[in-house]
Amino acid sequence: MEKCLDNFTINLNKVNMKRYLQKYIKDDLKNKMVFIGGPRQVGKTTLALSLSGIDTPLKGSLPSSYINWDLASDKENLVKGILPGNEKLIILDEIHKYTHWRNLVKGLYDKYHSHTNFIITGSARLDYYSRGGDSLHGRYHYYRLHPFSLREIDPDCHPDTLLDLLEYGGFPETFLASDKRNQRRWQRERKHRIIHEDLRGLERVNEISLMEVMIDSLPKRVGSPLSLNSLREDLQVSHETVQRWMRILENMYIGYFVAPYSSKGTEKIRVVKKEKKFYLWDWSVCADNGAKFENLVASHLLKFCHFKEDWEGYNMDLRYLRNRAGKEIDFVVLQDGKPLFAVECKWRKTSLDPSVNFFESRLPEIPIFYQVHTKEDDYISGKKIRVLPFAKLCRELSLP
Repeated sequence: MEKCLDNFTINLNKVNMKRYLQKYIKDDLKNKMVFIGGPRQVGKTTLALSLSGIDTPLKGSLPSSYINWDLASDKENLVKGILPGNEKLIILDEIHKYTHWRNLVKGLYDKYHSHTNFIITGSARLDYYSRGGDSLHGRYHYYRLHPFSLREIDPDCHPDTLLDLLEYGGFPETFLASDKRNQRRWQRERKHRIIHEDLRGLERVNEISLMEVMIDSLPKRVGSPLSLNSLREDLQVSHETVQRWMRILENMYIGYFVAPYSSKGTEKIRVVKKEKKFYLWDWSVCADNGAKFENLVASHLLKFCHFKEDWEGYNMDLRYLRNRAGKEIDFVVLQDGKPLFAVECKWRKTSLDPSVNFFESRLPEIPIFYQVHTKEDDYISGKKIRVLPFAKLCRELSLP
């Protein structure tokens, strides 16, 4: 039976680009395996195939070098340690669903790495689903593939492109199609596959229907500190159950947490230290434009952080800043524990938010504050505050 792509085939020529990680992964493959994690249908398979010389995979047959754990014939050969011969690059997809996958991959790598490169892809956190067995330490580099960002698809960062990205999201199929009916169908089908295929294969969750209700409630909670107690009451389950379910959603690339920022400098202004925010990898599901824009900005900044960790080796962190009186800055980006900059999001507002002045005057540890929006105004306020279009910030900071 031929192996086929079961999702939309990405034609990168439509946007005249290659994925932002391609050249870095190609360089790392000279020395080690490469793991590529990321949300379902973000383009991991297409990226991996492009590195084997297939720039635009078409629907239909896939090369023998592509091995998918979900296919019975591939699974049988893998367990036996059988690989196709004369392949310079082997792609192992969704193998993390196998309980002893790390032992299996280690054995294959140790046996064949002198003449074969390996890419391991998965739609769940490969660093989390490390079930059992021997360590792969020192044998691989790990990359997290993100959806399209503004500068990746449009190096000049045109405002109109940003609005399209905001509307259709950064997943290749929905963005490239730019069709609302297609987008709605894609979102329904993707959610169904995550819940009824990926979730059942990786986690023990008895109340699948309740977890689906929780997922549907999350877009309305974007942009505010997430109350697990409120979720617990809505779903009528224990606090521990809600915590576990949210951790599962993070591990399966449904969304991600942003924790509050605190330091010695924040002690006097009584900042919030515990409540986290939760953002979605597909920001287009948010109905409110303000929340959608904030989620898009969060995803761009997280992509920046992950790239600097995965390729450059820095310790990066994305936080938010809020005091008990309700004053807030949406994001603070840290490198090796030190703030690089802070970002406040305003969908259509260009006048300076008072919270930015408040924190700028009290936190000299943060070098610069940006307030970003979707209009055209660009101006400086004081010594460390700049109000500007988000598209311009993407270009000036070279966000990947």
